[in-house]
Amino acid sequence: MAGTDTEISALNSRAREHAAALDAVRSGMETVIIGQQAVIDQVLAAVLAGGHALLEGVPGIAKTLTISTLAHCLDCTFARIQFTPDLLPADITGTRIYDRHTAAFRTIQGPIFHQIILADEINRAPPKVQSALLEAMQERQVTIQGETYPLPRPFFVLATQNPLESEGTYPLPEAQLDRFMLKIQMDYPTLDEEVAILDRFTAGDQPGSPVPVLDAAGLAALRSFVRSVYADPGVKRYAAQLVDATRHPAEYGLDLGPMIASGASPRASLALLLCGKAHAVLAGRGYVVPDDIRALAPAVLRHRVLLTFEAEADDLTSEEIVRKILAVVEVP
Repeated sequence: MAGTDTEISALNSRAREHAAALDAVRSGMETVIIGQQAVIDQVLAAVLAGGHALLEGVPGIAKTLTISTLAHCLDCTFARIQFTPDLLPADITGTRIYDRHTAAFRTIQGPIFHQIILADEINRAPPKVQSALLEAMQERQVTIQGETYPLPRPFFVLATQNPLESEGTYPLPEAQLDRFMLKIQMDYPTLDEEVAILDRFTAGDQPGSPVPVLDAAGLAALRSFVRSVYADPGVKRYAAQLVDATRHPAEYGLDLGPMIASGASPRASLALLLCGKAHAVLAGRGYVVPDDIRALAPAVLRHRVLLTFEAEADDLTSEEIVRKILAVVEVP
């Protein structure tokens, strides 16, 4: 029977071993990235849970550096794709060309055929290009002129967007946003962290790439273990209630009905529980507690709660709605 003391004790023992490896990944990233511990943990949670992440932050805040450093720590191949208005789907997926030396067509694979992808400023590319990337994210494969090619494993996409500029952008439709397991917000560093950044990057040699800590096989084993982490039925119900409250707020004593145009789908519940399991492993536990769910709930739900015009007119954000839901739904 799942959830016995013996099984949970065994899961805890394995979780502590995996947590030690993940602590080494964190330490490697922190040799380059100063601060942003919450962002690092959320990115790691998305990777461990097998999803993808959307990272939002102003320019110059180390979004690109964060994901490239992660790729070094995980010893994964890495590609950065700069999304621009003139980008074509074939620029991402690849194409077939005629080779006159062999008198035959051959396939040129695009940058999507790497293990970790940075889709920089995804909202600057037209919808057809965004769809090409999102299809690869969902299906883990690419079709080039009728032939299907599997993408390498592990496969993780971190897309970025600049929240300040809207001119010349193509905002992601809600259905595409929902494909991202987490929407992570990257804030400015504190004053002390910014002074440390000046010390690290303006004196002496620039920080080198961190030493690889895990490899593809190790990450695959971690992802498999995350799914085996124990979640009590009460914790599962709590995750489902948080998502259900975005659809039926009145049933939880929340007067938010006129503010929510559409609540989160079951994909949010799946993401919430998987990320909760990943968060538990990062903490060295083989079982999920409600705080694991609460820690990742804003990142899982903030892009899945659609607001009405009335909410926007009142300057109410989805972040505030999630905060109200977390404050009201009873913790088991």
